[in-house]
Amino acid sequence: QVQLVESGGGLVQAGGSLNLSCVASGRIFGITRMGWYRQPPGNQRELVAAISSGGTITYADSVKGRFTISRDNAKNTLYLQMNSLKPEDTAVYYCNVQVVILTYWGQGTQVTVSS
Repeated sequence: QVQLVESGGGLVQAGGSLNLSCVASGRIFGITRMGWYRQPPGNQRELVAAISSGGTITYADSVKGRFTISRDNAKNTLYLQMNSLKPEDTAVYYCNVQVVILTYWGQGTQVTVSS
């Protein structure tokens, strides 16, 4: 089992910044991919950014140039630096970890961007 705890969400004005964190604990050996997903109100969950164990990074087109994903292996922590936030970035943000064939999710953290 892998436990994921997110933090860093909140309310921010358009143009502002937030930095999300996700701390992983438990049986974290063999993580193949870590990422952030979001679920806007009334919409499906979508990929925001992901980083593989080899360091390959993927971003959704809507966040390229504004968001940066990173990881600190020593702290077992995944980050998402979000700059130039827009109202359409409003969503619940979820941390996701893949361990071989298993997938784990955090509880989610709310990000609200006001116009």
